[in-house]
Amino acid sequence: MKRQMRPAAALAGALIVGLPPTAGCGNGVRRDNTPTTASAGTGSPGSAAALEQQFEQVVKTVLPSVVQINTDSGLGSGVVYDTKGDIVTNDHVVAGAHRLQVTTPSSKSPLPARLVGEFAANDLAVVRVKDARLTPATFGDSSRLAVGQLVMAMGNPLGLSGSVTNGIVSALGRTVSSQREGSFPGATIAGAVQTSAPINPGNSGGALVTLSNQVVGIPTLTVSDPQIGGAAAGIGFAIPSNTVKLIAAQLIASGRVKESGRAAMGVKVRTVVDMQGNVAGVGVVSVTTGGPADKAGVKADDVIVSVGGVRTSTTTALAEALAGLKPGQRVQVELQHPNGSKNTVTVTLNQLPG
Repeated sequence: MKRQMRPAAALAGALIVGLPPTAGCGNGVRRDNTPTTASAGTGSPGSAAALEQQFEQVVKTVLPSVVQINTDSGLGSGVVYDTKGDIVTNDHVVAGAHRLQVTTPSSKSPLPARLVGEFAANDLAVVRVKDARLTPATFGDSSRLAVGQLVMAMGNPLGLSGSVTNGIVSALGRTVSSQREGSFPGATIAGAVQTSAPINPGNSGGALVTLSNQVVGIPTLTVSDPQIGGAAAGIGFAIPSNTVKLIAAQLIASGRVKESGRAAMGVKVRTVVDMQGNVAGVGVVSVTTGGPADKAGVKADDVIVSVGGVRTSTTTALAEALAGLKPGQRVQVELQHPNGSKNTVTVTLNQLPG
């Protein structure tokens, strides 16, 4: 049965408090060259105490950089990016908001904030608080993460400010998509970090942190399992920190993204169905003049059947196929025309604009 991805976003409904899970630990040297301090299953009181102290130190160091963001529709989390008051968060936390307030661990009352810029394609946004003494977090190199590495998720789940959970990096390089939600159009995230650290509504925009005090991801999605009627335990996803740094720096500099690092065809599309109501593919609504698809001969009313050999039955499938490609790459695109005929064209992809 298909599992849906849902943003771990704005708080709504009743508050449910549960007990936090425990986590094991590993021995040796992680890919970030920081030695771990204990091994799982040793039962050594000394090693357990050392690991506990390391967790406490990470919380003490990083949690002051994690804030709560309140909007007129809900709440989420954010991470202080620099000393100018810039805070990075998920776009689905702030999309369409008319009022933004930020509460820091040290502020006695919410501080007014404004939107600096947003890039919905990667579900990222930057907000700014003026004249506030904020402590920036250290953003690490997410390409150095290793599966099995211990991580902590920090944020404001269900409105419980400054909450911390822990787990491991479960997988790397996932491509995940979220659905449209209010003013947020949905996003497809390539290279996502999968983690077992519990992520709940309100955690969105917070910090996924290593034991070396580095933010390596922004928690954004959980998996909804129809079989259990809610979020699947221990399966969450974070935007990798290298993507965060690429996008946030441009939003802060100009309010928009010019170099997204993401591939685009230059088409507006919609999912189309056949006479029996079955999904048939992605219909081209319009083509950007002079864009990659236009140059390759793609026309409005064509149906994109596959990209690079990957079947594109829905707009989400097309977005996920493009997320695995790079600007400048040449790719084979199979088309079905309004008269029923099919052919394959070569499209040289360009940059997805902000």
